[in-house]
Amino acid sequence: MGKKRIIRKSGGTVDQGLKSRSLARVAKKNILSGTLHIHATYNNTKVLLADKEGNAVAWSSSGALGFSGAKKGTPFAAAKVGELVGDKAAIIGVKEVDVVIRGVGAGRESALRGFAGKGIEVTRIADETPVPHNGPRPPKPRRV
Repeated sequence: MGKKRIIRKSGGTVDQGLKSRSLARVAKKNILSGTLHIHATYNNTKVLLADKEGNAVAWSSSGALGFSGAKKGTPFAAAKVGELVGDKAAIIGVKEVDVVIRGVGAGRESALRGFAGKGIEVTRIADETPVPHNGPRPPKPRRV
């Protein structure tokens, strides 16, 4: 019969190889202030750090950290993404950021908390979630 193989799924942990690899690719330029864009959807959370001109400096997402499926949209994954981008910002030398949040996902607040926990001052928080003025045409009424 032999030994039974047990395959353990990583339940909600960050892949350390992906994390260290993404920290190794940080630009070595000094930026004192920037803008943090958080895009939180139901399925994923993306965090992008840009300078004042709008050029992207560092970014990450919960999918890039090794989370897959429904775990990508969780607040835990968003917090890990925020912490990773906070580490990248600290390496670059960022002291203060303006935050722009888009989307209605579960990781809105936790991504910001994870980033702010790295000691970078948040000067402004703006919610720029796109809201449709009219939206798509509604479906025709159902005929029974």
